[in-house]
Amino acid sequence: MSVSVLSPTGPLGSVSGLLQVVTLLSLVLLLLKAAQLYLRRQWLLKALKDFPSPPSHWLFGHKHEFQKDQELQHFLKWVEKFPCACPRWLWGSNFAFQVYDPDYAKVILGRPDPKSHEPYRFLVPWIGYGLLLLNGQTWFQHRRMLTPAFHYDILKTYVRIMADSVQIMLDKWEKLITQDPYVEFFEHVSLMTLDTIMKCAFSYQGSIQLDRNSHSYIQAVGNLNKLICSRLRNAFYQSDFIYRLTPDGRLSHYACQVAHQHTEQVIKLRKADLQKEGEMEKIRRKRHLDFLDILLCAKMENGHSLSDQNLKAEVDTFMFEGHDTTASGISWILYALAMHPKHQQACREEIQSLLGDGAFITWDHLNRMPYTTMCIKEALRIYPPVPNISRVLSKPITFPDGRSLPKGVRSFPVCTGLCST
Repeated sequence: MSVSVLSPTGPLGSVSGLLQVVTLLSLVLLLLKAAQLYLRRQWLLKALKDFPSPPSHWLFGHKHEFQKDQELQHFLKWVEKFPCACPRWLWGSNFAFQVYDPDYAKVILGRPDPKSHEPYRFLVPWIGYGLLLLNGQTWFQHRRMLTPAFHYDILKTYVRIMADSVQIMLDKWEKLITQDPYVEFFEHVSLMTLDTIMKCAFSYQGSIQLDRNSHSYIQAVGNLNKLICSRLRNAFYQSDFIYRLTPDGRLSHYACQVAHQHTEQVIKLRKADLQKEGEMEKIRRKRHLDFLDILLCAKMENGHSLSDQNLKAEVDTFMFEGHDTTASGISWILYALAMHPKHQQACREEIQSLLGDGAFITWDHLNRMPYTTMCIKEALRIYPPVPNISRVLSKPITFPDGRSLPKGVRSFPVCTGLCST
C-alpha cells in the first residue's frame, strides 16, 4: 500500500513537523536569553545603585549622549557632575564602569584583578597573546624574560639612534614646509618612532622613514585602531561571525594581514642574520641583548624555546605598542606646546643652552632639562596616549567613601578623566 506525498504522514509532513519543533525550540531559547539579559541588567542596576549616571535607554544605553566628534567633551562634563565614578551603559546589559578619581583608581590598580576579556579580545587577531593581553603566571614569565631588553645601560646606547631618526623627520619637514606651511605630522612622527624601535629593538639596518613599503604598515595600524574603536561601540559587531561578514570586518582582516607581513619579515630577516658565521658568537659576547634577540635566544622555565606563536605575538605587540603610543604621546606634546607659545619658548631656550655648539641631545643632557621635562609630563598627564585600561573585579571592592561593587563588574580607570580631577 503506497503513501501519498500529500499525506501528513509523508515526507513533507515530517519536514513540516521538524520545522515546527525547531521554531519552537528557537523561541524558547530566545525567551531564555531575553530573561537572562533582563535578570543580568536588574542585578547590575542594583549593584550600581550608589553610582548615579544620566538616564539611559534599556537597549541603546547612553549612545544618544555621545556623538563621535564630541565624546571627550561630553565625558568631561560627566566627570564634573558625577563624583569619582559612574557607569556608562553601552547597550542592553553591557556597560563600562568609568573610574576617574585617583583614590578610586589606586584601590583598583592595587589589586591583582585580571584584565577584562571583552574589550581586549578584539586585539587578538592583530597582536595575539603577548604581554598586553596575557594574565597571571604566563604574563610574569614573559615579563621577566623581557626585562633585560629595557636595562638602564642598554637605553643609553639608543639615544644617538633616536636623535638620528628625529633628524631624518626634521629634514623631511624642512622640505614640506616650502610647499605648505601646515603639516599633518602624526604619520611622520609614527614613521620616526617606528624607525627608532626597529633599529633599537629589532636590529634593523636601514631607514623605515625612507622606505615607502613601511607606510603600508603605518596605514594598517591606523585603520586597525579606528576599526577596533568602532567595533567596541557597535552592538552588532560583537559577534566575530557577523563582524567577519561586514565591510569593516573584511578591512580589519586585510589590515591584520599587512601588519603580520611586516612583523614576519622582521623576524625572518633577523633569523637569517643569526645563521651567518660568527653572528651567534657576537650575540653571546654582548652584555645586553636587544628585544628581538632576547626572544629568539630565550629559554622558558621549562627549558624550551619560545614557540613561533608566542614569538610573533610579542613582536606584534611591541611593534605596535612601542611606536604607536609613543607617536601619540609626542604628537600631543607638540600640540600642547603649540597651544602655549610661552612654555614652548622656555623649553627651546633651555634646550639651546644645553646644546651649545652640539647638534644632538645626549644621555647626560636628559637630567639637566627640568622645565622641558615638566612640560612633557604635564602634556602626558592632560593627554595620555592610552586613555583607559580595563579590569574585572575578582572579588568585591570597597572604595574610600564607603561605596562598593560586587565581584564580576568590569571597571575602567579612565586616564583622561583622572587627569582632569
